[in-house]
Amino acid sequence: MTGKNKKNVWLVTGAGRGLGVDITRAALAAGHAVVATARNPKSVTEALGEHDDLLPVALDVTDPAAAEAAVQEAVERFGRLDVLVNNAGSFQAGFFEEMTPDAFRSQIETTLFGPINLIRATLPQLRLQRDGLVMTISSTAGIAPAGDFLTAYAASKFGVEGFMEALGPEIAPFGIRTMLVEPGFFRTELLTPQSTHYAAPSISDYADRSAATVEAWRGMDGKQSGDPAKLADALVRLAALDEPPLRFAAGADAVETFETKARTLQEQAHAHLDLSTSLSHEIG
Repeated sequence: MTGKNKKNVWLVTGAGRGLGVDITRAALAAGHAVVATARNPKSVTEALGEHDDLLPVALDVTDPAAAEAAVQEAVERFGRLDVLVNNAGSFQAGFFEEMTPDAFRSQIETTLFGPINLIRATLPQLRLQRDGLVMTISSTAGIAPAGDFLTAYAASKFGVEGFMEALGPEIAPFGIRTMLVEPGFFRTELLTPQSTHYAAPSISDYADRSAATVEAWRGMDGKQSGDPAKLADALVRLAALDEPPLRFAAGADAVETFETKARTLQEQAHAHLDLSTSLSHEIG
């Protein structure tokens, strides 16, 4: 049922604040129904009010059973599910050596296994319908991380990129499309204290850079150039296409990241070309 001028049922994670609120609002404005999930579903109502086509649902994306329950609630209320938006996120920031194993694992659980849990719960319904779109909000950090404090976050986003890219051909025969969204810097709530957790400084070798990086990240909060409302509108437009893009570079800075990464890969591919191409078994 996905496509232009059709009323679809969306499920959006992390819909209680930030970009999730904007995506939910844009989908409702376009005439769709939205299952808006958040750890505290009251935050959805506080941000968006009451709406006949809005169903707030409690969801911790790291809980597979909760993911299945959310999908079930969506189908019971609206009869189907057309668009899944994996948006819920967090940022475990810090130098790798100073980050605790639990903090690193928490990042992977939220921003890699979170989407995996939702997709696993959603696919049976989408296969039944032989139609649907799985959209996952990644990051330019999943293309080319730039700067300090990104090891855990980039690991999760690179994982998302590879998972979604491999998943696409598996589910395409059932009419299910996939779409990765790589935003640059948008004025969302990712860098707020509610979403960003800094590793405690513990190694003197990193002390100066750590203090400077924390100051830089905190100073960037609320000053990012990207407009999340415009991004949300763009995603609703792209979801209505018969063939949504497999990847969408969101923002001029994201386009630049894509282009730079492409050039870098070309350079690396050819840097030792003779050696790289000399590694086959000898013939005869």
